[in-house]
Amino acid sequence: MKNFQRRDFLKKTTVAAAGASLMAACQPSKEKQSVEAPNVNFNKTFQWKMVTTWPPNFPVLGEGCNLLAKWIEEMSGGRLKIHVYGGGELVPPLETFEAVSNGAVEMGHGVGYYWAGKAPAAQFFAAVPFGMNAQQLNAWIISGGGLAMWEELYAKFDLQPMVCGNTGVQMGGWFNKEINSVEDLQGLKMRIPGLGGKVLSKAGGSAVTVAGGEIYTNLERGVIDATEWIGPYHDYLMGFYRVAKYYYYPGWHEAGPVLELIVNKSKFDRLPKDLQEIIRTASMRSNVWMLSEFDAKNNLYLQKLINEEGVQLRKYPEEVLKQLRLYTKEVLDEIISEDPFSAKVYESYQKFRNSINYWSEVSEKTFYNQILN
Repeated sequence: MKNFQRRDFLKKTTVAAAGASLMAACQPSKEKQSVEAPNVNFNKTFQWKMVTTWPPNFPVLGEGCNLLAKWIEEMSGGRLKIHVYGGGELVPPLETFEAVSNGAVEMGHGVGYYWAGKAPAAQFFAAVPFGMNAQQLNAWIISGGGLAMWEELYAKFDLQPMVCGNTGVQMGGWFNKEINSVEDLQGLKMRIPGLGGKVLSKAGGSAVTVAGGEIYTNLERGVIDATEWIGPYHDYLMGFYRVAKYYYYPGWHEAGPVLELIVNKSKFDRLPKDLQEIIRTASMRSNVWMLSEFDAKNNLYLQKLINEEGVQLRKYPEEVLKQLRLYTKEVLDEIISEDPFSAKVYESYQKFRNSINYWSEVSEKTFYNQILN
């Protein structure tokens, strides 16, 4: 069987190569060749608006949205121009989904767990506690069947979703007390959205969802006792080390959350095909750029937090992580039992995760264990 597969593979590649050579030989000379270009009306332009869940020009996230708009305008030759509004400039940050859905604006940028109240299954396309990391999530959504279900879910809201960034593995959060046991989470008011927030509630804590621009003030004034955000680069710029003492890892709640571009589907479908593809291409470029930017800066700023600001870095005790994992299973079981579409999505998510985890164990994990020893 193996020899047959190998022969079949070699046969196909040989035929393909021969076919390519034959086609090249049959082509007319370069002087006589002509390329059929798409029918593009360069006189028709589009002025779109993008709203975001991030403060205006927010490092990496807001900057990424500005770059996305710039790339789209450049690739379209100025035919599609997008004005980017930070959270609160045009609509409140957490109303981004609704504003794009009802057509008040054409585009939005945020994270799926912010709209869990409207579409519970959206959380699986963002971050699952103890779930897949950025690389695995990209593989599932882009190449493992996730995108089709994501599009099916968002089509009900007249939205076209696209992967458009990722933070990578996040930190576990900022606390004003040490977390030595699960009991230390009881009664804790923590800014933590999505499924992670539901897990914290199972542990006896209180999950609070606020936009990024409001976290520092809430932590400073004692409205919340703790917060998670993203990672060292952002956490340093946000100044959390001034109002919280302990910095915990790992980010069990978000191992690599997908940042999404949502486009009003009716308006997207009416665009010329080339502009549709330009948006998709720019979104994919943003997906790579944001993750790369976070990875490039997080190590530098972790060192600054520890060495310059005296932050006390702490790892969650294994007992705490073990119990949070059990609570995660309870939360997921409840969601998929109450929402059929979530059950459908989670089945695909888990099947892909179980499959890719073996490959990750053989490749990524083994490699990291070797280079870190």
